[in-house]
Amino acid sequence: MSDVVIKVENLGKKYRLRHQAQRERYTTLRDVLARKVRNLFSQRPAAIGQLPSVEDFWALRDVSFDVKQGEVVGIIGRNGAGKSTLLKILSQITEPTEGRVTLHGRVASLLEVGTGFHPELTGRENVFLNGAILGMTRAEIRRKFDEIVAFAEVEKFLDTPVKRYSSGMYVRLAFAVAAHLEPEILVVDEVLAVGDAEFQRKCLGKMESVSRSGRTVLFVSHNMSAVMNLCGRAVLLASGQVKACGATASVVSEYLALRDRTTAFAPRPGERSGDQQVRIENFTVEPEHPATGGGVKFIFKLSRRDTSLRELDAQLAVSITTEEGGRVLQLFSQDMGRSFRVPPGTSEVEAMIESLPLMPGNYWLNLWVGSGTTPFDWIREGYYLSVGPGGYAAGTFVDNRGYPVVVPSHWLMR
Repeated sequence: MSDVVIKVENLGKKYRLRHQAQRERYTTLRDVLARKVRNLFSQRPAAIGQLPSVEDFWALRDVSFDVKQGEVVGIIGRNGAGKSTLLKILSQITEPTEGRVTLHGRVASLLEVGTGFHPELTGRENVFLNGAILGMTRAEIRRKFDEIVAFAEVEKFLDTPVKRYSSGMYVRLAFAVAAHLEPEILVVDEVLAVGDAEFQRKCLGKMESVSRSGRTVLFVSHNMSAVMNLCGRAVLLASGQVKACGATASVVSEYLALRDRTTAFAPRPGERSGDQQVRIENFTVEPEHPATGGGVKFIFKLSRRDTSLRELDAQLAVSITTEEGGRVLQLFSQDMGRSFRVPPGTSEVEAMIESLPLMPGNYWLNLWVGSGTTPFDWIREGYYLSVGPGGYAAGTFVDNRGYPVVVPSHWLMR
């Protein structure tokens, strides 16, 4: 009998995108009637270059690979590469357009926070509901129940409807159910990033123990350090196709080589989120190439399109990660007791560090402006920073939101 538990053959998934032929801010009934009448009597073809009303988009095309029993395989790639579509097909949430997937064993998936949970039911009830969805008997769920609750650390809230859970509580309980109910194949997406650093370590440890027991794990993450530590093999997706498949180190190296490393403010559409009440229009670093132990200034240029006189308070953050995605440090204005009243129009906010505690090397800066936990504008990998050699970097080293280092920073609006 073959030890291949996942076989993906020439897999493709096509979506049909609909476009508006003409871009208008609004359409009146008179406009619609006039256009219908013109179309009745006009024999002219559509204008050259006009967008088609329907367009086919291939999220995946000709994807093939095998996964053996007990392997931990990383699925990596930029946002929009097709990772989530692939996992939804493997989890049997959506059907492929072409090709096929052969699975040997029961699949447990954790693709989005709260997937499979009913918001009106309590945590206790959702454990049994989710277990039943995964194909477990009530007796099996009861046998594992105490272990699931202990791992998720939600004992106090077991009889609270999950609609009142934070996103972190959601993902802790969802992962605990999926990992403890003994699926043959465990599929985990980037949702683990919602949890705190300690819980992420627990999850990685649990996935290691799952694989040692002979079960298979597919792991999607932008954290290349976690992928290299956990996965023996990796599959790199780019534009819906397999760009590389093999040993994790070589595939991760190829992924890193594909990334744009322009040392300037360069947000990518797929890496930006938030409601855009306040928008980061530009971001600069002074000096452009800071040195270890030297001073550095991060400057946000903000815009607020709302011209109302209502006050809008915001906090800002810069988080720094390695090229592989490992967290290094975070500067958060709220930690320094600073919140800013953002006026309509444009404004600037500076964050200053007297002594940069980074070793020489290259880092990604993630930029955030928001209120409380609500992002107005959140740009992942919005700036590529190169740090040169310098003197000793002094700083205050404390744990903060999963970042191993945070240093004092001075914030001001000008």
